[in-house]
Amino acid sequence: MNKKTASSEHWQPQFNRQDVEVLDDLLIAESFYQLRELSVRHRSFSGESISVKRDLIDKPNAVAVLLYDAALATVVMVEQFRIGALGQAKSPWLLEVVAGVVEPNESIESVAARECFEETGLRIQGLEHIYKFTPSPGGVREYIDLFCARVDSTSAGGVHGLAAEGEDIKVHVLPAAEAFAMLKSGQIDNGIAIIALQWLQLNSQKIG
Repeated sequence: MNKKTASSEHWQPQFNRQDVEVLDDLLIAESFYQLRELSVRHRSFSGESISVKRDLIDKPNAVAVLLYDAALATVVMVEQFRIGALGQAKSPWLLEVVAGVVEPNESIESVAARECFEETGLRIQGLEHIYKFTPSPGGVREYIDLFCARVDSTSAGGVHGLAAEGEDIKVHVLPAAEAFAMLKSGQIDNGIAIIALQWLQLNSQKIG
């Protein structure tokens, strides 16, 4: 059977924002994030329309940063407690890249620099943008800008974070090869870190 399909190079979504009508938007709860219940009607591929009701966690956009010391071929990662891993993983303490939310009127580059210093005590020496992506579009409204930052890891270590925000962040310096092995074994199991480290595996030679 010879079926024509669009290549990924030329793919564009068939519909856009104008093809969705929000019928109702109910704020259910508001705390660290917002929980909303949305009723929407949208066009379907068959030419009809579909009406659905969905819960939505509304989060501010975020920035994540993989810290890489090219001279030593090491990565600086952070360990902290994550409520979303409670009851799912072997431990709710995860090994992650630096990350933080974008405040109003703040550039993503400023967020990257601020979060790197707050969570590791390190000053970044250069930034390379990797991707902008949505990590969980099935029920969360959030986009993440992912960077790789060059750092000097020789002074990295200790416990960091803002006590006022309940942060308790332990810094780890790992040979990049060890981090890649942990990725392969499943020890590093959070999506942002997986994306960042896989990118580094492919691009470490380009980072000076």
